[in-house]
Amino acid sequence: MEVRFIGAEGVRTCEPEDVVELFSHDDGFYWIDVPTWDDAAEALLSGLGCHSLVLEGCRQRNYVPTVHAYQDQVFITSQSPYLGHAGHVHLLELDQIIAASFLVTVHGPINPELDVSVSLVETQGVLARLESGRFHPKTPTELAYAVTSAIARRQRAAIGEVSLKLPGLEKEVMGSKLTDPELLLETMFLIRHELITTRTMAAQCHDVWMRLAGIGRMSDDVDAAYARDIADQFDRVRSIADGESQFLFGVIELYQTKVHTKMTVAMERLAVIAAVTLPVTAIASVYGMNVIVNSATHWTQLIIVLVVMVVMSGALLTWARRQGWW
Repeated sequence: MEVRFIGAEGVRTCEPEDVVELFSHDDGFYWIDVPTWDDAAEALLSGLGCHSLVLEGCRQRNYVPTVHAYQDQVFITSQSPYLGHAGHVHLLELDQIIAASFLVTVHGPINPELDVSVSLVETQGVLARLESGRFHPKTPTELAYAVTSAIARRQRAAIGEVSLKLPGLEKEVMGSKLTDPELLLETMFLIRHELITTRTMAAQCHDVWMRLAGIGRMSDDVDAAYARDIADQFDRVRSIADGESQFLFGVIELYQTKVHTKMTVAMERLAVIAAVTLPVTAIASVYGMNVIVNSATHWTQLIIVLVVMVVMSGALLTWARRQGWW
């Protein structure tokens, strides 16, 4: 757990015990960042008057963003994607408690396969701007705005990373002879999964931030404007994801059309083969019956039968050709 005081002189590191003095400061506010939830973090947040539902939300993993409003603080959850192997999208959760005198950022539980630094990208980026003097937030809401904007940028970057795969996929589908359809189909649907997952995160984050902007618990109109702007950022990410999804769905439809066309052509050719061989098979079946018994080969009759078979097959092939079946 890292505690910092942000005031007119910049940012300075504090001890968790210093937070008890937060109400005695009118020239700044505290930023409490919790990379991993533990008993110390729970005790500190309890001392700040956080609701039991807030503590529960910070403690457990939330698969759907949420927002809770209280008299003196709001609790909101946002999510960002991290693209893993084989189309797997890791969910990185960031819980924020926004009050008049402090901001708490809690990084939710992540997959044990990932390093915890993966979930700290947004907060570390904002911290670097603070320490370099390029960013001077006046309120916890402004700081939360900066952190959440970084989440929206990560979502946008994830969509950009997925979109780089689409031109190559389209080229592969257009030039494919469908000799290995399973691999191509799996690739398409893994990319589709990455897009839909990121799009869902952006849509849900947009909804909760719009809800936060409209519940009337923001301290002033400026803070509400921050919430609406964040919601607009997520909405734009969702719109971009929808556009890329439409392009991908077009590629999938092209693949399905090629598969259906290939199957149709194959069925037509099989039908031609069956039609050509049917009369030949019928005549051969009649002559193969035991009711017809010959003691010797009748060469004249055999030649006539073979000629009839060839003529019938040729006539059927000519008719199929006129129909455009082959």
